[in-house]
Amino acid sequence: MHRHLVKSALVAGAALAVLAACGTAGGDRTSAAHGTKAAVPAPPERKPVRGLPGMPPVLDPEDVYAADRPNKLSPVVKDFPSRVYVPNTESDTVSVIDPKTYEIIETISVGRQPQHVVPSWDLKTLWVNNNRGHTLTPIDPKTGKAGKDVEVHDPYNLYFTPNGRYAVVMASLDRELVFRDPHTMEIKKTVPVSCYGVNHADFSLDGRYFIVSCEFSGELLKVDTEKMEVVGQQRLPFDGAMPQDVKVSPDGKRFYIADMMAHGMWVLDGDRFTEPTLLPTGKGCHGLYVSRDSREMYVSNRGEGTISVFDFTQDKLTKKWQLPDGGSPDMGGVSADGKVLWLSGRYDAEVYAIDTRTGEQLARIPVGSGPHGLAVYPQPGRYSLGHTGIFR
Repeated sequence: MHRHLVKSALVAGAALAVLAACGTAGGDRTSAAHGTKAAVPAPPERKPVRGLPGMPPVLDPEDVYAADRPNKLSPVVKDFPSRVYVPNTESDTVSVIDPKTYEIIETISVGRQPQHVVPSWDLKTLWVNNNRGHTLTPIDPKTGKAGKDVEVHDPYNLYFTPNGRYAVVMASLDRELVFRDPHTMEIKKTVPVSCYGVNHADFSLDGRYFIVSCEFSGELLKVDTEKMEVVGQQRLPFDGAMPQDVKVSPDGKRFYIADMMAHGMWVLDGDRFTEPTLLPTGKGCHGLYVSRDSREMYVSNRGEGTISVFDFTQDKLTKKWQLPDGGSPDMGGVSADGKVLWLSGRYDAEVYAIDTRTGEQLARIPVGSGPHGLAVYPQPGRYSLGHTGIFR
């Protein structure tokens, strides 16, 4: 009898063990699931970006270009006709191209030496920078008609602070950054600079500072947006450097500065403003344009007639497109749908339309002499930071 009880107890214990094991594997699914879930670390919480006071909130801390997706047009511009505006520096005109037909539909006479066509912060006006004429010509992008010139001295390029409070004129020969009212262009503050040829710029993710290229002295400036003061200055580590376009990376961690004499892009930590490193792209590296999905950047190499393609996620150049019969690709922009890259041919009196998927040249359009800061308009985005269209 004793042996029988022991045997029964052993059998019962084994059965309970089996049941317990079965319960752990599948019977008590809730406990198992909770245990597994607790073991997986929660994704880090994205802290909101503390932007420049008055600036529209940053949509995505990981992508400063989140508002620039294909055809994501602001209600302000959704009824504007799609056009390509080309300032012809030596012809004192702006050629207006219909991107559907690749034909010039109008030629607008403007002031002396127009350099760039710049969308205003509120997206309602295109400003033509008549550098040697010392005026800005407003164009209504809804009608395509030019308005009365506004007197502005030495307007080589034009930007807008991210909160829309000021226009910033890059007075290249005057060696000044001039903060003005964004509508009347009345001077609010003039900031003298010690470098030569203030040229292009872009703003940090939070809008609290911007990086400026000085093409004639090979230097970079860091400017506090709210204080309107230069807070950093450095000379590029290349003899004869000539920095041009400036573009911030989607995650806001780096700035890229095209250099037409170093034949590549400088990669800069904007927050720390330490010495940048050079990434060779091609002869005469000049313009920088981000794709609509924020994955790539198109780099125009003016001195060799090519466009390099930089992949942000891979952190390297992945393609190079050669223009048939050469050319001098300069400044421009990407179409609203992201399918076409438009670039002016600075030394060839022409404009190029390039397929962003294949690099194929879609059109080569004769324009006036010395085409420069071409603007594709309208483009996606909530507001403009200036130049030929830096949208957020």
